[in-house]
Amino acid sequence: MSIVDELRNLDTNDPGRWPLPIRVGAIALVFAAVVAAGVWYFVIQEEMPQLERAQRDERDLRTQFEDRQRKAANFDAYRTQLAEIERDFGAMLRQLPGKTEVPSLLVDISQTGLGAGLEEQEFTPATEIHKDFYAELPIKLQYTGSYHELGNFVSGIAALPRIVTLHDIKIRRRADAASDELVLDVTAKTYRYLDEEATEG
Repeated sequence: MSIVDELRNLDTNDPGRWPLPIRVGAIALVFAAVVAAGVWYFVIQEEMPQLERAQRDERDLRTQFEDRQRKAANFDAYRTQLAEIERDFGAMLRQLPGKTEVPSLLVDISQTGLGAGLEEQEFTPATEIHKDFYAELPIKLQYTGSYHELGNFVSGIAALPRIVTLHDIKIRRRADAASDELVLDVTAKTYRYLDEEATEG
């Protein structure tokens, strides 16, 4: 009788009568299954959270590494960009007049209006307004002249070596003059850099 026939004829209700090799094999299989279940339950299941934590840490560290590697690869470009920003910032700061240069800038603004052929009606510097790192000096201006003279004045202001911006621009026809005469009401603002003593005070 072959092993296959013996396996077919086994009585599952009476394993004590099975041939010795089959009983040993069956016990070995049951034992292996119990050991595997015990290892799964008591070892692998308990270690699973630690494994998942380690995998998460590995992913985070890999992301950090790639990020730092990217920054390191671009370090020279960042340094060059920072130098350009500092140079541009320095150039912009030089366009802001110092405290001692403000009076000459006011004269430049007035001369620009007169040089454009305008008649100055009002030139009133207001109180300086302190912002974060700069001060703003508004100047109320009123000029009369032709359309082209007003255009020349605005171009002249834009060409000044220091930063001057024009705000609240109002242009109206002059009531008591020829039709081509206009009145320009505008607030010019110039700015100056506050040094550390001024910003702390």
